[in-house]
This record gives sequence, C-alpha cells and structure tokens, in this order.
Amino acid sequence: MATSRARKPQARPDADKASVAIVVVSWNTRHLLARCLESLRAEVDRGLAEVWVVDNASSDGSKELVRERFAWVNLVPLDENVGFGRAVNLGAERTSAEWIAAANADIALRPGAVEALLDAGARDQRAGAVAPRLMLPDGTTQHSVFGFPTVPFAFVLATGIHRRWWGLGDRLALPGYWDTERSRRVPWAVAAFLLIRRAAWDEIGGFDERQWMYAEDLELGWRLRDAGWATRYEPRAVVDHYSSAATTQLFGPDVQPQWQRSTYGCIARRRGLVRTWAVAALNLAGTSAHWAYHALLAIRDPGTHVEPRDICARLAPLHLRALRGRRTLDQMR
Repeated sequence: MATSRARKPQARPDADKASVAIVVVSWNTRHLLARCLESLRAEVDRGLAEVWVVDNASSDGSKELVRERFAWVNLVPLDENVGFGRAVNLGAERTSAEWIAAANADIALRPGAVEALLDAGARDQRAGAVAPRLMLPDGTTQHSVFGFPTVPFAFVLATGIHRRWWGLGDRLALPGYWDTERSRRVPWAVAAFLLIRRAAWDEIGGFDERQWMYAEDLELGWRLRDAGWATRYEPRAVVDHYSSAATTQLFGPDVQPQWQRSTYGCIARRRGLVRTWAVAALNLAGTSAHWAYHALLAIRDPGTHVEPRDICARLAPLHLRALRGRRTLDQMR
C-alpha cells in the first residue's frame, strides 16, 4: 500500500556530493529514455548531478537498456506501475542531494539548463521549486505553468473576463496570455522536469502518492505555497519535451479528460467538497456555453469550430460527475 507522503532519505555510504539528484520515471518509453539519459551524462561527468531511473515495470526492455548502456545510472526496478509521484518519492528517499529533479523519461536537457535552474534557485531563497522552459517537438514553448483551480480562477475562465481585463490572463498563467519570456514566480508548474529544493521537499513530504497520474504537480505546488514556498519559472533553462509519451499508451491520444479527473480529485482532497462543487459548477456552465457557441458556428465553419465543440462535449460530463459525492471524487486520481 502506497503511503501518502515521501519518506526521509536513506543514508548511502557511497553517496557522492552531487548537488542535484535527477529522478527519471520510466514506463515503456525505451527509445526516449535513452535520449533522456544521454542528455544527462554531461551533468554526471561534471559531478553536478546523480541520476536515478525508477522503472514502473516496463515491458519494452527499458530496464535492460539502463543496465547495458548506462552503468552510471542508479536503477530502481519496480514490479508494478506505482504512478509518477510515488516513483519520484522512491528515488528521492535514496539520496540526500540538496536538490531533487523530478523528470519524465520523454525529456532531454539542453546545455546549461541545470545551471540556469540552480542559479534561479540561489537568487530566490524561498523558491521551493524551479521550472524550466519546456520545448515541444515543433519548436514551440509548451504552456507549462498554471493558476490554481480555485473558485475565482474558474469564474474567470467561465466568464471570459480575462479577455477584457489587461494583464489578468498573464497573471493567472492562462494559455495564450502567459508571457513565456519572463522569469518570475508562478502558482505551480508541470513536473515533466521540475527542480525541487530538498528543504522544501522534506518539509512538505514529497509528492502525495494518492495522485496516481496527473495533478501530482498541482498538488505539490499547492502544498509548497501553503508552506510558504514559491514556484519559480526560469526560461533560460530549456528542456525538450516529447510530451505524454507514456500516458498516451494508458489513456489514448486525448489525455485531457484524465487530467481533469485527477484535478478534481486533488481539489476535493486538498480544498474540500464545497469548493470542488463550486469549481465544477462554474466549469460546467462555461463549458456548456462554449459548446453552444461552437456548435452554432460549426454549421457554417466546421473547420474552425468542430474541434473545440467536441472538446467541450468530452469535458462537460466530467464537470457534471465532479458534482457528485466524496466516494466518486476519491476515485478521481
């Protein structure tokens, strides 16, 4: 049975003095894992980082790849898929490095990324987590920071007032409005690659293992904020991200519904039922209005409006389901 919080690091007699322990979570992405580890080798050779691969019972030869080609990597092979957060916790408890970097296997560091993140953390001593710029395969910057899904946040999205209130969309880190070029504190960041200060990690207890897949980074960011720590975005640090390489094998090409389910479970556990219902009701109202708008315009311009109409149609039942009781919400993880 998974615990809800990470355990304290175990002392290792052979532990080196690396500043960063990079914990890569692997599940059936062998070719991407190889690319990821190759991008980390320079940081290990310089003594800046140590690398741990926690493999969630892959069946594609990922474990064998690490053993045969990357002897300098610390491998933790598991007998089952325990999810992302628990896997990172299992790696983090085996090291006492000053910083822990949670990483997907579908990332690759660009030169100087770790140094830029460490520099940002040194400049902001209350930054409990530092996030890089994530670059997608098409060369665009991934939207990787978000506002907390609070009732006011849901109201802004449902009513669209951020379109008329200058600067509000950027402040709330909304897609299409967030300035990706500015280094700053943000509410929370995607943990495809996320550098976390050991002091903050130990204080809040690592990832909440009740979040099996998705929203574990949201939950972590929320607890960091509640404990007085900040999350910082540093665009000088660039990390390539294939994005959803493992999760699409589990959930198919459209992972947004699973992300939304996990988010509601997180809100319920972290903020209670009443706030969860309020957020779900606002999301349902906004999604229904957007569906009606796009459905009407799709009659004349299907090329532009069919896709957003269908996205709304897929999300509306999830918002409605989140208006149910505790038992249903506890299953959303």
